[in-house]
Amino acid sequence: MPAPGATSSPFSDLHHADVPLLLPNAWDHASAVAMARQGFPAIGTTSLAVAAAVGLPDGAAATRDETLKLALVLGSQRFLLSVDAENGFSEDPGAVAEFARQLAAVGVVGINLEDGMGAVDRHAAKITAVKSAAPGLFVNARTDTYWLGEHDAAETLSRLDAYQQAGADGVFVPGLADDRQIAALVARLDVPLNVLYSPTGLTVSQLADLGVGRISLGSYLYRRALGAALEALDEIGEGRRVGGRTPTYQETLSLSATAPPRS
Repeated sequence: MPAPGATSSPFSDLHHADVPLLLPNAWDHASAVAMARQGFPAIGTTSLAVAAAVGLPDGAAATRDETLKLALVLGSQRFLLSVDAENGFSEDPGAVAEFARQLAAVGVVGINLEDGMGAVDRHAAKITAVKSAAPGLFVNARTDTYWLGEHDAAETLSRLDAYQQAGADGVFVPGLADDRQIAALVARLDVPLNVLYSPTGLTVSQLADLGVGRISLGSYLYRRALGAALEALDEIGEGRRVGGRTPTYQETLSLSATAPPRS
């Protein structure tokens, strides 16, 4: 069950089910709709792919407008949409809260906010401001202690405790891969733990057994798509038969049709 005071919503409920929420991350309308048609009830965005697709740097607060435009396109679809907003695209909690309010207004149900190993109190203030401006928005508070830092378990827990207290509905530790450390965090947290899937790491089933609430795919699918395109070019150039799954023209065209809004 959600922790006392946590956001209660269909999206939140997916984090407290018998199995973890497996969240694929899209970068445009077609990729999001295609993933939803695979049966995924919730789709996230990935900041790296959104940035790379328009030729901008990731993690530099450069894609605020592009992220909001994508949210406007996807927010009314039948699936639940969570947006990767980097650090909120600002160090000002008020500006981050206003961006979150705009996301919620177009139908977004979740936001991912990363601390970038910056000041804990500033990130906590952003979380509190977002929850005040958009109370129904599920805030997934990310710490980069394993992604950018020294893999310090004590610092990780300290940061996550602060973010929980600030009102986060879930917490995210990308780069965390050790089963014992994951289990220890799950036991100490009051909100669901989100980890980043790695093809060389623990399986979905193993993460479920550890009590993880959410498994994000991040930029992995986007990078796989780029890799598949490059592999196809190699195969074509070498005169080999192109392998892999390729949607037909009509299947791809159908992804551009405007779906009815969520009821």
